[in-house]
Amino acid sequence: MKKTKIKVLIILILAITIFSLSMITIKKEETIQTNAQSVSNKKIGWGIKRNDNHEQPDVGKQNQKVLEENNGICLGNSEEKTIYLTFDEGYEAGYTEKILSVLKENDVKAAFFITAHYVNTQEELVKQMIEVGHIVGNHTVNHKSMPDLGEEEIEKEVMDLHKSIYEKFGYEMKYIRPPKGEFSERTLKVTNSLGYKTVMWSFAYEDWNEDKQPDEEQAKKKILDNLHNGEIMLLHGNSKTNTNILDSVIKEAKNMGYEFKSLDQFQ
Repeated sequence: MKKTKIKVLIILILAITIFSLSMITIKKEETIQTNAQSVSNKKIGWGIKRNDNHEQPDVGKQNQKVLEENNGICLGNSEEKTIYLTFDEGYEAGYTEKILSVLKENDVKAAFFITAHYVNTQEELVKQMIEVGHIVGNHTVNHKSMPDLGEEEIEKEVMDLHKSIYEKFGYEMKYIRPPKGEFSERTLKVTNSLGYKTVMWSFAYEDWNEDKQPDEEQAKKKILDNLHNGEIMLLHGNSKTNTNILDSVIKEAKNMGYEFKSLDQFQ
C-alpha cells in the first residue's frame, strides 16, 4: 500500500513538473510574440522644419525618439558649433572629383553614402574617398524603401554592399542612411542588429534634381542662414550647384565660427 502511494506521489510530482515547464515555454513564446508585435513597421518619412536663425531645427520629437532609441543620430550637441558634412551618392554625375578636391583644400572630412551602383561604376572614386580619410556609408544596394522589405531582404540590401566594399578595399562600413529618408522602428532594429548606426540629417534642401538646379546665390544663402550647432548637413553629390558653392560655403561657415568634424567625432 505504501509503495502504491509513493508511486502515485511520484507520478503526481512529475505531472506537476511537466505542466509547469510547459507553461514556462508557452509564456516565453507569448513574450517573444508580444515583443515582435510591439515593434512598429509604420513608415517614417524623415522631415525637418528649418530655422533661419541658427537654432537647431524641429525634426519631430517622436521621430527623433524612435531614431535615437535605436542607435540613430540626427542632431549633435546644441552647445557646440559643429557641422558634420554628408553627401548622398546614388550615382556619379561628374562632380565628386571636384568635391573631393574642395574638401582636401579646406581640410574637411565628410561622409559619402553610396549605393552598389556607385561603387560598381566609380571604384576609383570610392577608393580615393577611403584613402584620404573620408567615411564611406551604406545607402544599400538598390536604394529601396526599407519598411517595404522583409527582414531577409533588408539584410541582403545592406550586407551585400557591406561585403562588396570590404572585399574591394578592406574597409568596414558602420554608418547607414536609409534610402529615400524612410525607416521604421522595425527597420532600425534590423540595421542596428547588423552593426550599423543610422545617420539622418538636420539640414537638407532641394538640390538633387539635375534638371532643376537651384540658383547658386540663393542656395548658398539658404545653407548659411540655416547653419546650427550639431548640424548634420545633407548635400547630394550629383548637384552642380553644390559643387560650385561648396568652397565658399565651407570658408564662410568657418568664418562664422563653425568647425567641420567627422561622424566618427560625433557628440
